[in-house]
Amino acid sequence: MHIDPVSLAYRAADVRELDRLTIENHGVPGIRLMSRAARATFNKLIFLWPETSRLAVFCGTGNNGGDGFLIAAYAQLKGIEATVYQLGESNNICGDALAAKNYALENGVKSLVFDTSLSMAADVVVDAMLGTGLQREVAGAYAQAIEKINDQQSPVLAVDIPSGLCSDTGQIRGSVVHADHTVTFIGIKQGCLTGQGPAYCGAIHYENLDVPAEIFDVVRPQSYRLNLQSLCKALPRRPRDSHKGANGRVLIVGGDLGYGGAVIMAAAAAGRSGAGLVSVATRQQTIAGLLSRCPEAMGREVKSGLELKPLIDNADVLAIGPGLGTSSWAEQMMQMVGAAKKPMIVDADGLNLIASQPAYMPLYCDDWILTPHPGEAARLLGVTTEEVQADRFAAVSALQQRYGGVAVLKGAGTLIADESHIYISEYGNPGMASGGMGDVLSGVLAALVAQGLNLSEAARLGVCAHSAAADYAVASEGGEIGLLATDLLPHIRQLLNGL
Repeated sequence: MHIDPVSLAYRAADVRELDRLTIENHGVPGIRLMSRAARATFNKLIFLWPETSRLAVFCGTGNNGGDGFLIAAYAQLKGIEATVYQLGESNNICGDALAAKNYALENGVKSLVFDTSLSMAADVVVDAMLGTGLQREVAGAYAQAIEKINDQQSPVLAVDIPSGLCSDTGQIRGSVVHADHTVTFIGIKQGCLTGQGPAYCGAIHYENLDVPAEIFDVVRPQSYRLNLQSLCKALPRRPRDSHKGANGRVLIVGGDLGYGGAVIMAAAAAGRSGAGLVSVATRQQTIAGLLSRCPEAMGREVKSGLELKPLIDNADVLAIGPGLGTSSWAEQMMQMVGAAKKPMIVDADGLNLIASQPAYMPLYCDDWILTPHPGEAARLLGVTTEEVQADRFAAVSALQQRYGGVAVLKGAGTLIADESHIYISEYGNPGMASGGMGDVLSGVLAALVAQGLNLSEAARLGVCAHSAAADYAVASEGGEIGLLATDLLPHIRQLLNGL
């Protein structure tokens, strides 16, 4: 059985190799692939906007522009007035792209050299300027064209990838088209799925162009897309005689003075995610709130590392960081957890303490999941947040290689790296930009490890269930604004139960 390409995400060089194999090894002419891409895009355009009568297509000089010329030709043949706005030197158009241009002109497509003074009246705008071949910052006429596209009110359809977006990293290269929809071909570009990519691609539509299935077995991608339904199969079903001890004992450590809510949310999430027993080691001031909000959890005041040890001994999985702080008390907690030979989830100030490289803390461990947001990742790597976001794939890989275990780089298109692969979660929404979301995720991950999943399985399932729960909460409970971390809890439970 061949690999399903929908589950894969590629860099530009990998997709070019897929193209080459299709053309050279399987005898599919490049112009035929271009025609299929253009036809698939045009069909999607008509499906999305069936009343379209005027089309504006912005074309570059490469194969992406060739796609655009053919889209314009197919529109013209269907009675839709199509105008091409040409970017770049027309003398640079060659090969399949030139054949596509000539076909468009022969079929009545109007082609104009782009100029900022040109008026543009169109029901839909098609971006076919730069594609995946972008090598530098967008400037000059291309930047002006992008600005003009973004300033007009008509919907925008990007061909393969929005112009100005790096297909490998999701970074904006100077200027970028803000597309409502993107139709991408043969291999889904990983840069569309994380960082700034999702914000500028809009809805992504994949077309494999009927390329031979076996080429996907030859060119293996750097990253893989995650599917929650498939991941849920890894969670063991409970036998009829199951008991709480069989479902794992989680210990959550944190909640320094003034930060007790974090461990309370983590404890509730661990319980809702199926942990058999949940304990919390925290400050005395947190205990009353814990009993009130999450009476199922067992709260223990811990004043020192020595008092924490027996709780660690009785746990299967440790989660440290929610509300931990960076006080001397936090350092004692971290030291004791770091010395334990048990699986652990490390978040928030637990990560910041690791970043400070204390002598008492192991700086490499095969048995932990680290869950930084970009700022925490930057501290762990000794770089800036901007550098992390410029190439999230490189950053999450560097985290895993430097610190071991499994690294989770949170954000739009959360990335998960184990020692072999990088995975992308496309669930979640901007409503998650509120306090406590990471604390809930820590509890979810700890519970999944406690129930027998390995670290990579737990990270993949936990991240997806957590983010998908936010999508369900937004859809069913009133939108993104005002979404709270605790709103996710009932949905997490439903999703893990396959409901």
